[in-house]
Amino acid sequence: MNETHSLLVHLDAGPHGASRLRVARALGGLLDANVTALYAVIPASMEMSLLFTAGVANQALIDLDETRLAKARQLVTSASAGPGAPIEWRQALEAPEYAFARQAMYADLLVLGQHDRDQRDMGVPSDFVQSVLIASGKPALVVPYIGVREPSFGRVFVAWKESREAARALAAALPILRQAHTVHVALDKAEGTHTDLLPPYLQRHGVQAQYHTMAADAGSRVGELMLSMAADFSADLMVMGCYGHSRGRELVLGGASRTMLQSMTLPVLMSH
Repeated sequence: MNETHSLLVHLDAGPHGASRLRVARALGGLLDANVTALYAVIPASMEMSLLFTAGVANQALIDLDETRLAKARQLVTSASAGPGAPIEWRQALEAPEYAFARQAMYADLLVLGQHDRDQRDMGVPSDFVQSVLIASGKPALVVPYIGVREPSFGRVFVAWKESREAARALAAALPILRQAHTVHVALDKAEGTHTDLLPPYLQRHGVQAQYHTMAADAGSRVGELMLSMAADFSADLMVMGCYGHSRGRELVLGGASRTMLQSMTLPVLMSH
C-alpha cells in the first residue's frame, strides 16, 4: 500500500530548481504520486524597495521578478516534457516560509533544496528548510545543491535512532523502502533502546534490510560518520530524523542535522 500520493516541490530564484524537479518527478513516477511545484520567493522589488526610490530602479526590480518567474515556469514546462505525469504549477504571494508551510499541510512529502551559501539571490532565507520542517510538521526530501544527475532510490541508507523524529522519517520512507532493492540500517544501540523491534517492524511492511551498528564513540562526528556510511553503501537516499529545538519560529539544529544540511552529498529524507 502506498501512503504517498502527493509531492510538493519548492522552487526559488536560484539555479538548482531543475535538479529538484527531476528528483520529484522520478519519485512521483516510482510512487505513482502527483507532483506540484510551488514557486515561493521574496520579490526582489520588496527586498530592495527601501534602498531604491527612483522609478527606474523600481521598474528594474519588477522586471527582475518577472524574469525570475518566467524562468521558474519554463523549468516546470521543461521538466514535464516526455513520458510521465505533468507537474502542476502554483505560485505563492505570501512570505515564502509561511506560504510553503501552509500548502505543505496538504501534501504527503515535500521536496526542498539544500541552501547554497554561494548563491545570494535565491529569494528565500538561509534557514528556509528548517523553518518549513518545523512549521509544517511534514517530512521532506532535501536535495543537495550539487545536484542529482540520475535520480534513483534503489539503495537506501537509514540512520535509525529511537526517537519520534526518526520514527516519522522512517514511516514517510516506507513506500520507497518497499521498492528499494537494498536497504541498509545503521542502529544507534544506546542503553535502554529496543533496536530488536525494528527488523520485525520493517518486515511487516515488506522491507528486508541489512543492519549495522553506529559507532558509539562517534560523538559530535555522527553526521560525518553517517555520510561516510552512506558513501560506503553507495546509497542513493538517506533517511534520518531532523533534531533540534525551536526558538520562536527558528529551529536550532542538533549537530548531526546541522552537518547534514550543510554537507549532504545525496538526497536526505528527514522529518522533525
